[in-house]
Amino acid sequence: QVQLVESGGGLEHPGGSLNLSCAASGTDFDTEVMGWYRQSPGKPRELVARYATYSDIRYGDSVQGRFTFFRESAKNTVHLQMNDLKPEDTAVYYCYASIRRRGYVHYYDYWGQGTQVTVSS
Repeated sequence: QVQLVESGGGLEHPGGSLNLSCAASGTDFDTEVMGWYRQSPGKPRELVARYATYSDIRYGDSVQGRFTFFRESAKNTVHLQMNDLKPEDTAVYYCYASIRRRGYVHYYDYWGQGTQVTVSS
């Protein structure tokens, strides 16, 4: 069984920083894509940042230059350093991964449970 375990998030003032982490736990699998999406009430889920084996790191337009995504490939772990936070960054942040388990041909989508980030003065 493969799971995405998220940590981090919470409440921060505008201009502050937070860090999110996500680890893919389990055995006998490989990942093609890992990253973060977010969703705030009444809005669709949107890309924050993601890594793929076949492309460079992609960032959402609204976080470009403020958020930094990096991964520890050996640990199947990704991190999101969020700087200069704004109230509009308030959302539930979801870890995402495209995972193929040993013996399977295709990759499947996995999502974490979500972690709340609130930016408010």
